[in-house]
Amino acid sequence: MPDYTIRALPSGENPHWEEQLAGRMAAWAASTPDIPPDIGQIVRLRVLDSFAVGLAAINRGPVASARAMALAHPRAGGAALLGLSLDIRVDCEWAGFANGVAVRELDYNDTYLAADFAHPSDCIAPLLALAQQTGSGGVALTRAIAIAYEIHVALVRAIDLHSFKKDHVAHLAPAIAAGAGSLMGVAPRVIYEAINQAVHLSFATRQSRKGDISSWKAYAPAQAGKIAIEALDRAMRGEGAPNPIYEGGDSIIPWMLAGKDAQYTVSLPIRGAPPAGILETFPKAHSAEYQAQAIIDLAFEARAAVTPSLIERAVLHTSDHTHFVIGTGANDPQKMDPKASRETLDHSIMYILAVALEDGAWDHEASYTPERAGRESTVALWNRVETSLDDEWTRRYHADDPSERAYGGRLELTLKSAEVLSFEKAAADAHPNGAAPWQEADYVAKFTRLAEPLLGKDEAARVVTQTLSLGGLDAAGILALNPAAAHGAVTPNAPTGAGIFDFGMES
Repeated sequence: MPDYTIRALPSGENPHWEEQLAGRMAAWAASTPDIPPDIGQIVRLRVLDSFAVGLAAINRGPVASARAMALAHPRAGGAALLGLSLDIRVDCEWAGFANGVAVRELDYNDTYLAADFAHPSDCIAPLLALAQQTGSGGVALTRAIAIAYEIHVALVRAIDLHSFKKDHVAHLAPAIAAGAGSLMGVAPRVIYEAINQAVHLSFATRQSRKGDISSWKAYAPAQAGKIAIEALDRAMRGEGAPNPIYEGGDSIIPWMLAGKDAQYTVSLPIRGAPPAGILETFPKAHSAEYQAQAIIDLAFEARAAVTPSLIERAVLHTSDHTHFVIGTGANDPQKMDPKASRETLDHSIMYILAVALEDGAWDHEASYTPERAGRESTVALWNRVETSLDDEWTRRYHADDPSERAYGGRLELTLKSAEVLSFEKAAADAHPNGAAPWQEADYVAKFTRLAEPLLGKDEAARVVTQTLSLGGLDAAGILALNPAAAHGAVTPNAPTGAGIFDFGMES
């Protein structure tokens, strides 16, 4: 896998577009790489997982608002909306947007952690919507998703956004643009221009995941997908975009990242080589920030050995990312507030640890209710939890060898009797390095548990069968892939408050 070193260039030094990072990503994406069976299987499972978590969130307020926005952009030959019948179709960029919000709402879809953070399956909703509107088949869609994963993983592995307080969707948008370009079969130069524009428009600050976290946490990746589709549309019409987007003297490296003297090394496959990056990503068994996954499993194990009410102090020794993003190192008082938003609570390892220790279970709804967060015993335990930065856990978090990477920590519990107990877990049980790495049956079980109450048994079974046959579907099959909820389970025009798009529409 070749390495490409990029740096900020002085004005007047403009490399040929194919030598720029965006050009190299575009050339590989357009090279029609083969998709081996193991990669195709993971793509199918992540599509099924996206359906599961999107349907579980389908009636939440932010998702209903996004769906209402999409419904204001009907298109006879457009894409489908998650949970609704195929009689209702909208423009693909809006379908991808609304479905993307649903997938991201519960913080329950897959993850990749390296120099930065990522939820790579955020690419699936926009690419599926684009495939539905353009009549693409399962082979092309599978390849497009795998390509988006590869670009996303490569960028997250190489370029740290968090240290410069930039939101991680800045790596998602170019990945979707590359996958979309592959899906449409356009020339590398067209993909290059789409990547440039997608990157240019998707850089934003991390305030969306800081302090009092709002529903924009779910909207941000969906907006990145919408930007990417619109960027490709513009590029296909022959329009250009700001460039060099990463290396330019007034662009990303010098002004958004480490400055004019910085260098980054990005590894990409050779042209035509298969996209294996998806194999490094991992699913979620629990609806919470990924760095909490191993800690939830660890809490379940600790609970068997200790009564939570007897804990005087709990210290989680963990990595820099865990400590500073969801731990006490974030210095966010909201992470200790029983009245905080759900989005804030799923980014508070202090809250998550307290609830997991008390309940010995985790639920995407029950674990976050205001009543659960406000329970007196929970608040007391919650305030006795802190995180501690540990050099060894940080080293393992960033290890080059995937088999050595660790996203957990060591939990030290001091009891009221002064006894000290210690528990440790390096990876979540569902992680490829965990105690019970997820297989197809685990994905199917998650889908069935979350989706069957909305779809009914027969429709849920149909979606499982069809999704696991993704590579063999024709254009009609890709459209029919959309899960349709039982009558009345989803209200297409649920009240969300009037917006601009409601004006002038027929009632």
